[in-house]
Amino acid sequence: VQLQASGGGSVQAGGSLRLSCAASVRYAMGWFRQAPGKEREFIAAISWSGSSTDHADSVKGRFTISRDNAKNTVYLQMNSLKPEDTAVYYCAASSRFKTGRTTSGGYDYWGQGTLVIVSS
Repeated sequence: VQLQASGGGSVQAGGSLRLSCAASVRYAMGWFRQAPGKEREFIAAISWSGSSTDHADSVKGRFTISRDNAKNTVYLQMNSLKPEDTAVYYCAASSRFKTGRTTSGGYDYWGQGTLVIVSS
């Protein structure tokens, strides 16, 4: 299983970015992030069909997870970015569950991470 995350970069506060995760399989997927000196944090998850999503309270109303199953790609649209959103963002895939999980233990495969820097 291969996961390729992309779309990170530097943006000013209030700006937007869209992350992509191209997968070699169609599994339930999630996005996590890890800031320097902090633990990995759940951001969003989506079921294998795309019919069910979940978002962390810290990003609700600003971030949206979606998927294009024809392209086996999951997206994370990030709007109204804040400096505290600065982190390495990882996509993950779960072969064991059809719905996305909110804990890292629910995922079996991880992408390489893409860095997002939000400046004030």
